[in-house]
Amino acid sequence: MSIINDIKDNFRQPNNTLKQLILINVIVFVVLIVLRTILFFTGGEWLYEAIFNNLAISSSPFYFITHPWTLITYFFTHVGFLHIIFNMLNLYWFGQLLREYLGDRKLLSLYVLGGIAGAILYLLCYNFIPYFADRMIIGTMIGASASVLAIVVGAATLLPNFAFNLILIGPVRIKYIAAFLVLLSISGAVGDNAGGNIAHIGGAFIGWLFIRQLQRGNDLGRPVLTVIDFFAGLFKRKPKLRVSHNRFSGGGTPKPNGRSSGPVSPDQSEIDRILDKISSSGYESLSKEEKQKLFQASQKE
Repeated sequence: MSIINDIKDNFRQPNNTLKQLILINVIVFVVLIVLRTILFFTGGEWLYEAIFNNLAISSSPFYFITHPWTLITYFFTHVGFLHIIFNMLNLYWFGQLLREYLGDRKLLSLYVLGGIAGAILYLLCYNFIPYFADRMIIGTMIGASASVLAIVVGAATLLPNFAFNLILIGPVRIKYIAAFLVLLSISGAVGDNAGGNIAHIGGAFIGWLFIRQLQRGNDLGRPVLTVIDFFAGLFKRKPKLRVSHNRFSGGGTPKPNGRSSGPVSPDQSEIDRILDKISSSGYESLSKEEKQKLFQASQKE
């Protein structure tokens, strides 16, 4: 089928993290919807519940200890149309900004960190804060909202004066959009969806912290990428070794003075200076050379 081929092509393309994240969320959503419909008509509701409970994160620490993978799977799982549409639109709009200025790998690490931070805050609040612990009914949480809000706040921290044109409103700076979403989550922390809104706050905090630390030269996402690279390497096919003969003893065309002919990547201090300039004056204030350096840094990963 052409749809399957399109999906395969999107996963094979390099530097395509944003589309891949959206695709994973959509695929899981579609599979769960189809599975739920089939199983409910055939009397297999128990099987759907079992599958769902193995994807969602529970507020019970004992259940979480025996299902540690839910720390990751929950933020790729949705069951409501409005829920996934709202999350994926925000992920696409704000993710494009981070991807353009910081590269695919930092976008991926922030998405994962936001989801993990949201889950940890959710577990801590429902087990250690009296207000939530006294009212706790063992429940589960799903959705990419914490990850997405980390992306939103991260983009707003990096590019606070960047504006989106909103329907019926006009241009609005993304720092105000991010502030509105964070306040919405704070106000909902004592409502019917308290657990979800608590997770949003955790994601928002890590989005702000991630960019602030990055501007100081500290990449909080490096451990996440190390783990991802390890597991990705397990599924990569090792290339077959080829023996070639070359009449040059050096094995290739020598470069003058032993130097590479490729572009020189900017150092971290230069990137930090450019990120500080974006934060204070906006992306439009960068010179052509500074934009090129930022682009080279994002490709270096």
